[in-house]
Amino acid sequence: MIEEKIRQLADQYADNLREKIEARKVEMSQDSVEHYLIYEVLGITEQEGILSDLYQNTGRFLYKYAGAFMEEVTQLCFSEKFGEDNAKKVRIPNTESHSPKTYEIDCLVNQIDAYEIKWRDATTDGDHVKKEIARVNSIKAAGYRPIRIVFFYPNRKQAQRIQLRLEEVYQAIGGQYYYGETAWKHVKEVTGIDLKAILEKIAADKEAKA
Repeated sequence: MIEEKIRQLADQYADNLREKIEARKVEMSQDSVEHYLIYEVLGITEQEGILSDLYQNTGRFLYKYAGAFMEEVTQLCFSEKFGEDNAKKVRIPNTESHSPKTYEIDCLVNQIDAYEIKWRDATTDGDHVKKEIARVNSIKAAGYRPIRIVFFYPNRKQAQRIQLRLEEVYQAIGGQYYYGETAWKHVKEVTGIDLKAILEKIAADKEAKA
């Protein structure tokens, strides 16, 4: 059952994330805090500095694991519908430049649709668009249709502008771009699996046990 598989993945990722965070806390307890001098100069107390460094470090792990989890469960939905051989990661040559030599497609479905799966893309880097243009052109050259799904749209205006530009890039070469509710809806329509409803149920169950 797909819900049980997703629950198992969620528990696995949660355990691994917790281990990483606890290990980093131990490392940080032995770190030098000389840089707190500048925090204090800027009006940040020692306790606030400790919490800031802690959240910065644990936040990096959280974002990494959130992205990896959403990529894997989304791929799981596609493979549940089309089979593992028809929904899998593949690498294609970079036809636009020498670096990188190849690009990874998060999930290639039925040798047609090349999915780029993002849980949330809040980048404000203009170079990100250039890199994405090269990537989607390489996907097109490989004979696939590029499709980008972003489950959670960024809040900041600059990041939103980047996403709008990326949407234009995909549409210009015959690709597709889904974000927010349209991303959840697309996965449900293509796979028949209501991924958002399953995740909401898992989250509610965990909150009830907390």
